[in-house]
Amino acid sequence: MDRPTIVAIGGGSCGVEPADRALDDYLLSLTGKEHPRVCHIPTASGDAAESLVRFYTAYTSDRCVPSHLALFWRTVRDIRSFLLSQDMIFVGGGNTAAMLAVWRQHGVDSILREAWERGIPLCGVSAGGNCWFQACSTDSFGPDLDPLDDGLGFLPGFFCPHYDGEERRRPTLRQFVAEGRLGDGWAADNHVALRFEGTDLLEAVSSKPTAGAYRVTRAPDGAFQESPVKPRLLPT
Repeated sequence: MDRPTIVAIGGGSCGVEPADRALDDYLLSLTGKEHPRVCHIPTASGDAAESLVRFYTAYTSDRCVPSHLALFWRTVRDIRSFLLSQDMIFVGGGNTAAMLAVWRQHGVDSILREAWERGIPLCGVSAGGNCWFQACSTDSFGPDLDPLDDGLGFLPGFFCPHYDGEERRRPTLRQFVAEGRLGDGWAADNHVALRFEGTDLLEAVSSKPTAGAYRVTRAPDGAFQESPVKPRLLPT
């Protein structure tokens, strides 16, 4: 059995730009299959048509066997069999808190844990990166950023996406950590992906040379500590 794999992306992927395609190519390579089965779960966007269009534009039938799991207009009866038959599961962005609530109503949370334990790569961007951790920094509750400590908890600590893409991300994360509202965790710029095997960080990759990743911790005196993690640059 392959080791449990999670890839959390700060921003990007599922797009037409070379940087987006480089991230998608990287995710597909993790399956070890020439024509993998890839399922998109767009719950965080409310199963929005735009999210589906972006996914099917990026993950075309010449590269993989694409599919999606809709929960607001559900058509899949046996979700467990459907998800466990995939070679990769990709979770899109949107509202992290709403997504988690809907997943728990449909039992998707426990099925995803089973998929993870079986070695099916679980990947996602923004909310789709947040969900795998114990906690995250999110705008799920309104226009401001707030901590969320009700994640799936497959990975310890927190995740903060869009670290360079939204000006309030870094200062609010500094505040949350200093106040003890978030503990230790990870932050990723747009176009950066953090790949975990089990619960250990295996590597960081980036499709843009200026993008970075960070290990964020709280010192014993409560000070915010940010240590850069240099990503491996992907070919574009």
